Amino acid sequence: MKLGYNGATTMPSSFETDVRIAGAAGFAVLEITAIKLDKYLVSHTLADARTLIRAAKLKPHAINSIEQINTRDEALRQKVLARTRELSEWCAALACPWIIAVPGALPPGATWEQARDETAAILRAMDAIAAPRGAQIAFEFLGFPWCAVQTVAQAWGIVRAVHSPTVGMVIDTCHFFAGGSTIESIKAVDAQKLAVFHINDVEKLPRELIQDVNRLFPGDGVIPLKAIVRAVRGIGYRGVASVEIFRPAYWRRPPLAVAKEAFRKSKHVLEK
Repeated sequence: MKLGYNGATTMPSSFETDVRIAGAAGFAVLEITAIKLDKYLVSHTLADARTLIRAAKLKPHAINSIEQINTRDEALRQKVLARTRELSEWCAALACPWIIAVPGALPPGATWEQARDETAAILRAMDAIAAPRGAQIAFEFLGFPWCAVQTVAQAWGIVRAVHSPTVGMVIDTCHFFAGGSTIESIKAVDAQKLAVFHINDVEKLPRELIQDVNRLFPGDGVIPLKAIVRAVRGIGYRGVASVEIFRPAYWRRPPLAVAKEAFRKSKHVLEK
């Protein structure tokens, strides 16, 4: 797998800093944090961003993310679709293949079946906007108790229902562990539909208490990463393993030092 760097690992840093440190630390791929690119484009162009990424010898792989896509609020739904159009155009300009889409909470009064069908419907609508512009949608489940879609099996069922060559999914090791996904559920996934593999670790906590702030560098926590990596490789996935760590304690450290440690520890886990 190629190692990718997700800007959430150094969230307070700018887009320019993320590009610089990812390249300097040895990463091959960049997963762009959308809100950072928003700020960058206030005073720069997409051509500037493309030049910056190429100078660091990185390949952009995904823009992360459009959130709460399963909303029932029509105004918010229109915002999701407008953002899809915007990020699709950015992807085209940057030669970036994927946009990550994330569900929110279960809508009030909704059953799981309704949430499943409504999520598939909005993914189809997003795909109808993104695909003609050359972008693909990667659906990422969240393993937290409040989220409408919490497991690999649930997310894979939705992606299968969408049944589009340009809609795939994300497996994140934190969400895999927190949501109680199984190794067997990974084996059911078509590797061609796995857009990104997010690699990270977490502190020792009851699963229902795990939050993003509890993430750690790969290998520093309690997630059975060896078994997960083996299963992901076992389905034939040879794509991007992107380090995504939302840990405020890391954000207070020098960004390059964080990126270098993320690269070293992730590489060690993948090689082991």
